[in-house]
Amino acid sequence: MPLFRTSDTTEATALNAGEAALPPHLQKALSCLTQISSLPEITTRIVEVVEDPRSTANEMHEIVKHDPALATKILKVVNSAFYGLPAQIASLDRAIVMLGLSAIKNIALAASLSRLFRPGTISAQFAARDLWTHCISVGVCARMLIEPRHVRAEEAFVAGLVHDMGLLVEYQLFPDKLKTVADQCEDSSKDFCELEQSVIGADHQAFGAAVAAKWKFPPALRYAIAYHHNPTVLKPEFQKLATLIFVADTICCQNQLGFWLTGRSHILTEDMLFMIGVTQRQVHHIVEELPQRIAETEDMYSD
Repeated sequence: MPLFRTSDTTEATALNAGEAALPPHLQKALSCLTQISSLPEITTRIVEVVEDPRSTANEMHEIVKHDPALATKILKVVNSAFYGLPAQIASLDRAIVMLGLSAIKNIALAASLSRLFRPGTISAQFAARDLWTHCISVGVCARMLIEPRHVRAEEAFVAGLVHDMGLLVEYQLFPDKLKTVADQCEDSSKDFCELEQSVIGADHQAFGAAVAAKWKFPPALRYAIAYHHNPTVLKPEFQKLATLIFVADTICCQNQLGFWLTGRSHILTEDMLFMIGVTQRQVHHIVEELPQRIAETEDMYSD
C-alpha cells in the first residue's frame, strides 16, 4: 500500500462549533465509566496552569510538590538521556524551569493515562498495552515532524499522546465489541472507524472528544482528537494540528508501531505534507529514526 499520493487541492469544509456527538445511549454508558471519565485532580490543575499565560514555574512547583510520585517522574525525565544534561538535577523547582510548563503537563498526562491501560488483550494479535505504545509513538512522531521549526513541539506531542484515548474508553466499556472490530479489520480491508460505527455505534474519535470535553482540553486539542482521521473537514485554524496527528498516526500505523489497525488504510497526500511543512524525504528520515526515539520516550515515562 503506498504511503503517499498526489491529490488535487480541495477546499476544506468548515464546521460549526462542537465536536462529533455520541448517541444518547453511548453518552449514558460513558457517564458510568468513572475510571476515565474524570482526570486526576492534580493533572487537571496542571493543565489549567499551562493554559493560563500568566502562570509561572513557581505556581507549577506549588502543585507538583504535593504529589511525590509525579515529582519523582519529573526528576527522572529531566535526568534522562533524552535531555543529555551535563549534571544531574536534584531540585524539583529547577527541573520545572529546565523542562518548561508544557513538558510538565505532558508528564502529568502521560502518567495519568498510562495507569489506565490495564493488562489484557484486544484481539489475538494485540495486547491492551499496544494502545499505549501506539499513543506514545504518535506523540513522538508528531513532535519529530515539527521539531525542525520548534513550533509547538510539546503541543504536538501531547496531541499524539491523547489522540486515541477513545480506544481506551471502548476497551473499558465494550471490550467484546472492540475485539469484534479488531478481528473484522484484521480479516478484511474494511476501514476501522466504519467498523466501529457499525459494531459499537460510534468511533473512537467521538468517545475521545467526549472525554476531552469533560477534561476541558483546549479547542485545538479537542478537534485533533475528534477529527484525526478526517482533518480536512475542519476550519483552517484547527486543521493543522489535526493534520499533523493524521500524518503521525499514518506513519506509526503503517510501520506497525503498537496498535496499528486504525490508520493502516490512510494515504498521505502532498497537500497534507505541505500543510505541516515537511517533505517526503524528511518523512522517510523520521521513519528511520523513530524506533530509537520511541524507546527513549517510553523509558522516560515508564514507572
